[in-house]
Amino acid sequence: MRYSNLKVATEQVNFKQAVLRGLGREQGLFFPDEIPQLENIEALLKLDFIPRSVAILKPFVEDVLTENVLEGMLIRAFNFPLPMVQIDADNDINALELFHGPSLAFKDFGARFLAECFAQFSPESTASETPLTILTATSGDTGAAVAHAFLGQKNIRAVIIYPKGKITKLQEKLFCTLGENIHTIAIDDDFDSCQQLVKEAFSDPAIRHPLNLNSANSINMARLLAQVCYYFEAAAQLGYAKAKTTVFSVPSGNFGNATAGMIAHCMGLPFKRLIAATNENDTVPRFLAQGLWDPRKTVATLTNAMDISLPNNFVRIQQLAATRPELFEQQMFSVKISETETLAAVKTLYQQGYLADPHSALAYAGLIKDRKQRGNAAETAVFACTAHPAKFRESLQDTLKIEVELPSELAEVANRKILSVQLDSQYSSLKQYLLALD
Repeated sequence: MRYSNLKVATEQVNFKQAVLRGLGREQGLFFPDEIPQLENIEALLKLDFIPRSVAILKPFVEDVLTENVLEGMLIRAFNFPLPMVQIDADNDINALELFHGPSLAFKDFGARFLAECFAQFSPESTASETPLTILTATSGDTGAAVAHAFLGQKNIRAVIIYPKGKITKLQEKLFCTLGENIHTIAIDDDFDSCQQLVKEAFSDPAIRHPLNLNSANSINMARLLAQVCYYFEAAAQLGYAKAKTTVFSVPSGNFGNATAGMIAHCMGLPFKRLIAATNENDTVPRFLAQGLWDPRKTVATLTNAMDISLPNNFVRIQQLAATRPELFEQQMFSVKISETETLAAVKTLYQQGYLADPHSALAYAGLIKDRKQRGNAAETAVFACTAHPAKFRESLQDTLKIEVELPSELAEVANRKILSVQLDSQYSSLKQYLLALD
């Protein structure tokens, strides 16, 4: 399988090279030259999660990973449950819970598989004096997933930058209190600025090569491909016949989740359509409605992990749509959900006996809005629950007037000291910090 740089088409690599480079020349993202077509989807959905995931990912990696090695990687990476909970039997609405990994967010799928890839592909880095440096920007949940995936790994250090004051305290505690090989930086700006700093670092030969720089953001293909697997798992739990008429709704910030869903669809997974629900940062819904790419200044919202006006992964969806125009016409839609609608969805779900974090509730609201626009069509529906509700304990307690109990993962870090350094949003400041790392 060949992967091409979407900005510099002549830069072509295999999966191993795409993972180790992270970002291509001119800050271009790598993407497969073709999406493999899977045979006998109905039989595939009858397999258990790990064997099925091996079959899904094998075509993307088979020139650099044997099937047995890939299976071992997935057994270690995907070692937590992935339940589907029925929310509304009358309307056939279901919640796919993606937050049962160590960092309590869906990002664990991608981060843990990426860590396994680095372990397989970086023997030269582990043998050298200079460790592999993972540089990642986070709007909330990626940081914790990356930190826990790489914590304690020999000759790998993770540097995670995040927007100061724009993630919840518990999100911050989950990855900024670890120490060891995990370095965290609070940037005095928004997530888009953090993301741009990562891109600038990758474009700077003065630090990229000396620091063995790589990224664990969803710009890295390994993270993105891991997410494809849980769409097939949702379909497997529903059953093949029902999956064919299912509507997915996912909270969308950097659009990795939506991209993975569309890759799954192009591989042959049958579903009716996918709704990429955004918050007030609605660059994509406006683009799909008006045809004009018009990013605006990022607005801070309750769904902070989605406070992104320049979604990196959308260019990959556009690449898919270039050869499959029906994606934007029939299979993928994007809607904006306001703060008021998000809070109303939190309350509605709680009244139905389900406690959801704001991001997951926003996906539910996107589903309901889409149904109303289509005349409340009776369809099987799945919305992605991307974070444990306790990570947003304060906002849920304010909204619902209830006490939200902390799971052990959060209770253990709640009183720990934040170890982050603070920097301005100038690239020169980040560069100086990186060059000073031991």
